[in-house]
Amino acid sequence: MTTIAPKSVADDFPNYVAAYVAQRASNVPAIQEMRERGWEAFNNLGLPTARRGNEPWKYTNAGPIARQSFTYSDVSPGSDDALAIADVQGIAPWQPDWRTLVVVDGALAPGLSTGNVAGAGIATGLADAVLADPELGATVLGSLATPDEDGFAALNAAFAGDGVGISVPAGTDAGVINVVYLTTGREQPRATHPRLLISAAPNSHATVIETFIGPDVRYLTNTVMETSVGEGASVEHYRLLLEGPEAYHVGVSRVVQQKDSTFSSVAIAHGAVLGRNDFGITLAGTGAECMLNGLYLTNGDQHIDNYINIDHAEPYGTSRLFYKGILDGRSRAVFGGNVTVRKHAQKTDAQQTDKNLLLSEEAEVDSKPSLLIYADDVKCGHGATAGHIDEDVVFYMRSRGLDLPTASRLLIHAFASEIIDTVALEPLREYLDERFRNAIPSASIALPIGGRS
Repeated sequence: MTTIAPKSVADDFPNYVAAYVAQRASNVPAIQEMRERGWEAFNNLGLPTARRGNEPWKYTNAGPIARQSFTYSDVSPGSDDALAIADVQGIAPWQPDWRTLVVVDGALAPGLSTGNVAGAGIATGLADAVLADPELGATVLGSLATPDEDGFAALNAAFAGDGVGISVPAGTDAGVINVVYLTTGREQPRATHPRLLISAAPNSHATVIETFIGPDVRYLTNTVMETSVGEGASVEHYRLLLEGPEAYHVGVSRVVQQKDSTFSSVAIAHGAVLGRNDFGITLAGTGAECMLNGLYLTNGDQHIDNYINIDHAEPYGTSRLFYKGILDGRSRAVFGGNVTVRKHAQKTDAQQTDKNLLLSEEAEVDSKPSLLIYADDVKCGHGATAGHIDEDVVFYMRSRGLDLPTASRLLIHAFASEIIDTVALEPLREYLDERFRNAIPSASIALPIGGRS
């Protein structure tokens, strides 16, 4: 039986204490060890509800999540009895030649997963993947996203039960691996803590899609991704936050790149009442390259926080960070882009940009790009803008016979397309383009016109 230390921070969250004590021990030693480390860290950290002196969470209030009492059930694979593949295909990206793994309420659902359709390597449930490739447990699991760095990462580690593990052998191509996280409707708010591990051995390649979807009820998805990109390897990553409108979503992603490796990511956010994308990437090898693109659409009272950190630890690294936001209603977005160039990381080339389109006078964005440069031979820059649709552009389009609603929707779509067009997979690009076309708010007919940047 698990012993809980008295008077710990975790005592402020009795539902977490009860759930942790009640869960079954994992039969995978690496996972069980991480659970214990995670619970110890959560005892010390709790959740990041303090605003003062807490720079990573300065503009995002985690209090609503901390105050919510979530229900838990012990995670066990096979929670797919009430669903069919067609149900998932109707709401998530899906292609017959993709390897698709569906995680339902935190547990891998084998009956909904298409298994090893194409490509090399391991792509299976978390426990099976760690058992099949012990290196995943030894060098990736809990090592890149350490439990002691963040309260939500600690909570995920403490409740790590299932998820997906991907291991790509050297010199091989894993093809497209499509991971769908689905939360089902419950009478009580539910919390799930899925975890994704990716290990790309030297000179290998993988394309990984993560899609988070759920119903129109209150729930929490607290997810962690850990990715190791070996020398000369490349990983193409897509992260689609498409949660239900009442959902809380906290995602912690950590990537470490070795020499001459490439990592690209497109993060799309259109869902969740409160969503956070905490993405940290370390270019730990000479000549490593990363390209991080993102697009978020918010309305109503939604709050989206993108907290991105890029660490150039070795020379000749290249990074590109380009995010765009479309905000309507009383919604709020946060962008924190931090690029660090260490003293010996000479010849670094790093650029970051955040652009936001405000469709309402009540919408607000807090954008804070920053550079910390300790080397003296680098090429770095950053910029951020926020404003409404340009009055002259609207006037020009209306002079060509377009009414105001049509003109505004075309301009909003064009703004989003700059990010959507970076999606290399054509079926996924078409899926996202259609979704954003349908999501452009009808209130755009009354959007304010004029500049603010």
